[in-house]
Amino acid sequence: MSLSQRLKQSSGPHPPSPPGSGGPPPPPTDLESYQKLKSTLHSAIVEKLDLDTINRLSPTELRDEIANLLGQIVADRNLPLNRREREQMVQELLDEILGLGPLEALLHDPSVSDILVNTSGTIYVERFGRLELTNFRFRDNDHLLQTINRIVARVGRRVDETSPMVDARLHDGSRVNAIIPPLAVDGPILSIRRFGGKPLRIADMIIFESLTEPMVRFLEGAVKAKLNILISGGTGTGKTTMLNALSSFIPSTERIITIEDAAELQLQQPHVVRLETRPPNVEGKGEIIARDLVRNSLRMRPDRIIVGEIRSTEVLDMLQAMNTGHEGSMATIHANAPRDALNRMAAMVGLTGITMSEQVMSQTVSRALDLIVQLQRGTDGKRRCVSICEVTGAEGTVIQLQEIFTFQQRGVGGDGKVIGEFSATGTRPRCMERFERAGMTLDPAVFRATGRR
Repeated sequence: MSLSQRLKQSSGPHPPSPPGSGGPPPPPTDLESYQKLKSTLHSAIVEKLDLDTINRLSPTELRDEIANLLGQIVADRNLPLNRREREQMVQELLDEILGLGPLEALLHDPSVSDILVNTSGTIYVERFGRLELTNFRFRDNDHLLQTINRIVARVGRRVDETSPMVDARLHDGSRVNAIIPPLAVDGPILSIRRFGGKPLRIADMIIFESLTEPMVRFLEGAVKAKLNILISGGTGTGKTTMLNALSSFIPSTERIITIEDAAELQLQQPHVVRLETRPPNVEGKGEIIARDLVRNSLRMRPDRIIVGEIRSTEVLDMLQAMNTGHEGSMATIHANAPRDALNRMAAMVGLTGITMSEQVMSQTVSRALDLIVQLQRGTDGKRRCVSICEVTGAEGTVIQLQEIFTFQQRGVGGDGKVIGEFSATGTRPRCMERFERAGMTLDPAVFRATGRR
């Protein structure tokens, strides 16, 4: 028998409910009945629990306390909940009181990489590169807005009609973006880009066929030889994951300063300084942009500067830092190809308002950057390093690139998987001289033009 049918049968006379708590509402459908019942029980339990009790008890003790309270309320109201439904209700009420409600189960699912909430009744997730609709939902848009406010308040930010867009992060580093009415016409929209507590390592990326061992050996040498690396790719291609993985090759003796809009990098070195931008306050004042942090970081004696993403005028200060002794710096940028990444950087330099000829701009960029790592997400959802290019200089206004490694796609199989191979182009990089000066040696066979399917 369905829950709605059982609720109908139990809607006759029963012991009076506690004042202000109300009885079970009419059940039009199972899902709506369950949501309304949970809302009613949530209000009743919150009335019985005080803030001191929530703060004093451990999660286990709090769970037992909520289970006992729920049992009393169910017995008093003669609600037809079986044991499984009671356990599920206890867990969901715990999520409501201590966590993020319906999102908690998705946040604990390691296969979920993105959570996309399109108003209260529609929640999509991305698993293994593909979107799928879930059965989870919020009670209403007010419930979703409460959850958004709880997220942004933890990092000292706000979202309201005067500031209807906000970027934030969860405790595990996952990136959060929320936009609410009047900008979001149908209701609050919440997007969570997962970045779990155990980020992917280079070894994991080899297993997942995101790149090959020769490519890893070359990138490891590049990081240790202090080459400046730009990681390029579209949305969801794994730029931050690659940046985090490459940073593991940085020696533990160096001082690293990271600059991000929402701090999500998880570097393992002992000497890491994490900086984060700040949005303006209610009066529109107090904003700290990435360019301010890049400038300030130059006064903090960094060995390496890592910028989570280059988006605007901070590009000029980053290029100047790379050109004035801060070697080994890394950053990411949104672009679909290495040449597009260079064009985007040139366009961002123009936003600074500094007059600079195209030739001088090309020389500045070519002298600052050494490598461009291009990432791409295939039609099968798999993220791959499709190109590693070396910046060899500039001729006039054209920056010269030579590709060291590439991924050649041959087609798509019947199961939807991309068919292709990683291969070296056979070109020996000019940066090998810097490898040798840094005491790094690579077998010339790494650059031999052989493919791996």
